[in-house]
Amino acid sequence: MDLVKLTEEIIKSIVKNPDKVAVKQFDTEEDNFILIQVIVSEEDMGAVIGREGRMANAIRTIVQASGYINGNKKVKINVDSF
Repeated sequence: MDLVKLTEEIIKSIVKNPDKVAVKQFDTEEDNFILIQVIVSEEDMGAVIGREGRMANAIRTIVQASGYINGNKKVKINVDSF
């Protein structure tokens, strides 16, 4: 599964406004990293980050594990609101 689609499915399943979720992939200057930018509504930031960042860390772990299994690069995920 594509890492962006995986990230989008996970994020949409935990937010109240799944239609306001945007996920995009950016290549970085570092050859071994992929940057995935997640934008959600401001009211959903708490659900995506979770208490003490546990939800965000869990999402990163799942996406990175999928990347390793499929032989992809390391993944960095940034979460922001609009």
